[in-house]
Amino acid sequence: MTKFRPCIDLHQGVVKQIVGGTLRDVGAGPTENFVSDRPAGWFATTFRDDGLRGGHVIKLGPGNDAAAREALAAYPGGLQIGGGINESNAQTWLDAGASHVIVTSALFDADGKFLEEVLQSLVGKIGKQRLVIDLSCRRTADGWTVAMNRWQTLTELPLTPATLDRLAPYCDEFLIHAADVEGLCRGIDADLVALLGTWGKCPVTYAGGAATPADLALVEQAGRGAVDVTVGSALDLFGGKGLIYQDLVAWNRRAG
Repeated sequence: MTKFRPCIDLHQGVVKQIVGGTLRDVGAGPTENFVSDRPAGWFATTFRDDGLRGGHVIKLGPGNDAAAREALAAYPGGLQIGGGINESNAQTWLDAGASHVIVTSALFDADGKFLEEVLQSLVGKIGKQRLVIDLSCRRTADGWTVAMNRWQTLTELPLTPATLDRLAPYCDEFLIHAADVEGLCRGIDADLVALLGTWGKCPVTYAGGAATPADLALVEQAGRGAVDVTVGSALDLFGGKGLIYQDLVAWNRRAG
């Protein structure tokens, strides 16, 4: 059954909810839906006390390491960590309390070419059971294409069942943001969720656009109960109005 996975998105050291497609290295800053006055550790403690496991901390750019470490220390073994993770620092973040590291950009060169040897080397160092591969993507003419560098750069890798089959032996889970709808609170990419649910060979968490209880029900239906879901900007915990955090805690208890 579909479960709710919590998230802590960090930007400039602060917990925020951002419209994912507006992240840029240069130019105007991203569109912010929510900026918290509470530290990352408060959110991690809340998730810990409510028994929510398998959530993720994402560092959106530089200046987030201290806040990320605070969250992991508050909930050791209960949260995954992503954002700037590579072969040289993965073990450091696991030692800091992350259950898994989440990797995307480090698996590609600057032009978006997939580097399978880098993935193999990383797995050799930390083990597949501690690795989540982030295949966050954008819609393209033929379906979806994996995007890196905070979803700014399209890679050569299509998001297809064949790609999932190719990468599944190297990881414990997949995390997939639908970057085109992330943070917009206008509904999920049901076609993408259906693709993930039809594949269904290892745990997958979907993020992007969930704004109402009907969206959660659609994730469960389209994903055949095999796809978990993250909720950000629509959640009352992050200033949203579409979904109530305590309702999602109860949803997970229903799922067992």
